Amino acid sequence: MTGAGTPAAWPWPDDLDAMIAAPDFHTVLFEDDRVRVLDGRVPSGATVPVHTHRWGGVLYILASSDFVRRDPDGNVLADTRILKSTPILGTAVWGAPLTPHSLENVGSEEFRTLTVEMKDGRSDRNV
Repeated sequence: MTGAGTPAAWPWPDDLDAMIAAPDFHTVLFEDDRVRVLDGRVPSGATVPVHTHRWGGVLYILASSDFVRRDPDGNVLADTRILKSTPILGTAVWGAPLTPHSLENVGSEEFRTLTVEMKDGRSDRNV
């Protein structure tokens, strides 16, 4: 399964897809051959297992908290406490496809996003 518009070069297995590898933290609100809309929720103190996001898309921040994103080996890729860049509640940002990673909510609030993933091959556009 590669999905509509997915580059053939996507090297990670389907079982790392967010809905397979981390279903307790992602809910599909809508999906067709062009888009997938996810409600992502990470409670304070929780860690999302290693997963991928094959398609880039727009993330709307519904609830914000500090987090640490790590690669599968545990190396820190991003820490909002160090970067001083906690996502701002009520904003929309572009998110590129994400290679295998985990996400730990190290803040005191739930981290929640509504993501519209673009499956039609346009995920690499500058938006």
